[in-house]
Amino acid sequence: MQRRRFLKTATAGLAMTAMAAPAIAQSPDKVRWRMATSWPKSLDTIYGSADEMCKRVGQLTEGKFEIQCFAAGELVPAVQVFDAVSNKTVQCGHTLSSFYFGKDPVYAFDSGVAFGANARQQASWLYYGGGMELMREIFAKQDLVNFPCGNVGVQMGGWYRKEINTLEDMKGLRIRIGGLGGVVLQRLGSAPTQIPAGDIYASLERGTIDAAEWIGPHDDEKLGFHKVAPYYYTPGWWEGSAMITSLVNAPAWKELPQLYKDAYETAANEQNLLMLAKYDQKNPAALKRLIAGGTKLRAFPQPVIEACYKASVETFNELSTKSADFKRVYEHWKEFMNNSNQWFQVAEFRLDAFRFGGSKW
Repeated sequence: MQRRRFLKTATAGLAMTAMAAPAIAQSPDKVRWRMATSWPKSLDTIYGSADEMCKRVGQLTEGKFEIQCFAAGELVPAVQVFDAVSNKTVQCGHTLSSFYFGKDPVYAFDSGVAFGANARQQASWLYYGGGMELMREIFAKQDLVNFPCGNVGVQMGGWYRKEINTLEDMKGLRIRIGGLGGVVLQRLGSAPTQIPAGDIYASLERGTIDAAEWIGPHDDEKLGFHKVAPYYYTPGWWEGSAMITSLVNAPAWKELPQLYKDAYETAANEQNLLMLAKYDQKNPAALKRLIAGGTKLRAFPQPVIEACYKASVETFNELSTKSADFKRVYEHWKEFMNNSNQWFQVAEFRLDAFRFGGSKW
């Protein structure tokens, strides 16, 4: 009787062990990655978003997929994140794709282009409009996989030491701006230069540059630009939205278990929503503080905006003649945007125009 009970118990135990063994064998091992970012730690919203994304990946994998986040300069300079990920110095990065316009102007479409999509339209084009497939084909040439992981929304037009009253004031203007916006301004006679966030204040203070664009009130206030340049212009027409991207080394991505891939993409998608929401909450109060402190808020004169738009279209067309990739993406993006703009004009624009026209609760 006892022998039969023992055999029955032992058999059940062996069966359970046999059933459990494959699960144990298939359990993903611990993985450790490093993420290089293009941001100083002082920018709590954009660097903070990168840090939160890394922590979220750890949470979703119960600590098995660990990503350490590094500020600009800790591992590589701010604008070398692309190369660091491509050559696997680090496995992933957190950056703005338009920083790498000089490598290939088509990368600008991954973040946002002059007079382009707002944050919602950019997400729609990438996630559901075919944009992601196009951009991933292009990034794959450099052993990279791109993941949208944030957006700062429409940026401000930057800080200026002197007023911009006419198009003539743009000629010879030494301005910190990168990517496509810089190419457009160069067409108008300005002298664009791309320098990291940490060097902008000193350059404005010394007069090495006459103007600088960065992001918006919350971040700009933290970096102190209002102390060295009194005029704050709007809008930042060079990026209708600034989509932040996590670049991942393609071979490293391929080696990840599916569970870890799902966690990474989920964390990126969460931050794509949360970063923009945080900026939208923080920017209004920061702008009020800046104006109360003496900042002179200005809008670009209409003739200047119109000239910038004309120069942008000319730049797009010129780049299309030089790059088959740029032409292919531009044509696809343009068709999407024309349809999307018609819809936003029917509903969003009319309601927003009424609300922003002075209505108060």
